[in-house]
Amino acid sequence: MPPRTRVLMADAAGIEEAARLLGGGGLVAIPTETVYGLGCDATDPRAVAGLYAAKGRPSFNPLIAHVPDVAAARGVGRLTPAAEALAAAFWPGPLTLVVPAIEGATSELARAGLASVAIRVPAHPVAQAVLRAAGRPIAAPSANRSGHVSPTSAAHVLADLDGRIELILDAGPSAVGVESTIVDCTGPVPVLLRPGGLPRAAIEAVLGGPLANAPPPSAGAAEDDPAPRAPGMLASHYAPSVPVGLGIGEVRPGEALLTFAGARPPGFEQAVARLDLSPAGDLVEAAANLYAHLRALDGTGARAIAVVALPSHGLGEAIADRLRRAAAPR
Repeated sequence: MPPRTRVLMADAAGIEEAARLLGGGGLVAIPTETVYGLGCDATDPRAVAGLYAAKGRPSFNPLIAHVPDVAAARGVGRLTPAAEALAAAFWPGPLTLVVPAIEGATSELARAGLASVAIRVPAHPVAQAVLRAAGRPIAAPSANRSGHVSPTSAAHVLADLDGRIELILDAGPSAVGVESTIVDCTGPVPVLLRPGGLPRAAIEAVLGGPLANAPPPSAGAAEDDPAPRAPGMLASHYAPSVPVGLGIGEVRPGEALLTFAGARPPGFEQAVARLDLSPAGDLVEAAANLYAHLRALDGTGARAIAVVALPSHGLGEAIADRLRRAAAPR
């Protein structure tokens, strides 16, 4: 039996231990404002390979390098003018920028062999403290088995990765609840690769024009498909173990219901279980609850999860993106 994963409070001693393990090639789950991330030394290919193995993650799927500030980011990638403007406006925060990589600053395995690198400066004080103590870029995809629902608490991480990683730092639930927005700044026009915790409109206001849209991933994208340009771009991702139905007209027998703003579709009463992303209709609250609610409904024994239609503006775009991936064929 593999040793059980330790869970430590995210105090000074826990942060020191996390940095020590990361410096020695270990795997540590750390809290961020978006979701919990599974961290390893992004410069160490053995550590990165261990992270891929722990997650069961396709090795072509690039990882985000987390750093404590813009100065550290400039040591990992070449920030274009658009990237500099976005970094000044939104870092630290739930925004990942894809820029040309500086050779040797991160391992090729962490970048999945790409000439670009995805970089983020997280806003969470514990993540900031770990990054500063570690003194190196930390690759930190979501701390879950690949394709499973992303974790927004230490308990979620433990449920997926117990015995596969050394340590989890527990700092309570994540505030944002969906992953970072990813913008590709390598070309003449920035491209939205993944909606996330920072709404498109805020980014476009800084850029002074619209973001281009990346083509959607092909349905059924699998491990032999071409490498995606950034994390989180597989067609099937963030997925519960049972089918997910989107924008349902009625709840059928044996289904659990994920609803929003108190919506009660036909068949509401016969749902195996019911959870409301935000009874008040608040998209920020809905994003924060998304993964925890999906996990909870997935554990009820329901044969499927029925999801009501949600707004598409603001964070609704990121929520809809995650739900589409959860519903994709696997």
